[in-house]
Amino acid sequence: MVEAIDSPFPVLGIAAWSGTGKTTLLAQLLPRLREKGLRVGVIKHAHHSFDVDQPGKDSYKLRQAGAAPMLIASRERFAMMQETPGQAEPDLSCLLSMMATQAPDLVIVEGFKAWPIPKLVLYRAGIGDASIVSGDWVQAVASLDPLPPSIRPTAKRLDLNNIEAITEWVVEWMHAQPNAVAN
Repeated sequence: MVEAIDSPFPVLGIAAWSGTGKTTLLAQLLPRLREKGLRVGVIKHAHHSFDVDQPGKDSYKLRQAGAAPMLIASRERFAMMQETPGQAEPDLSCLLSMMATQAPDLVIVEGFKAWPIPKLVLYRAGIGDASIVSGDWVQAVASLDPLPPSIRPTAKRLDLNNIEAITEWVVEWMHAQPNAVAN
């Protein structure tokens, strides 16, 4: 078995096939976790090229000119952009280390299905391969459909429409982790 990622805070993956509702769930879950006083960071994997900058803006021009990394900041937010041409898929351990300076209580990782991190799996019958519910790192499965027999026997079963139950499970899971910060 692959070693778990070493992190100063709990890391929970939200794993599912495209079209299952990962982002929809997170958009409902994050405000509830914030209401409970938790600082939650999110790392989202993109399977395609993306840009958070706009052509014509100074930061875009400087990044195109070779700034590596390019950090832009204001009173309200900051963003760091780093070109990674020719690089393999992003290294989750490296991305998590970047989160450490922000001292989150929990980091939720959307995507990175193959990484050895504890996972809440969203399952919908007919979308993707049902084996997603049987991985060694599956802690819970949220679904509206009957679950395949391959589900790990120790995995908690959750109703995908019951955001309160999912929130409570995430909080309980987080507090049970050895690297959880007491709130």
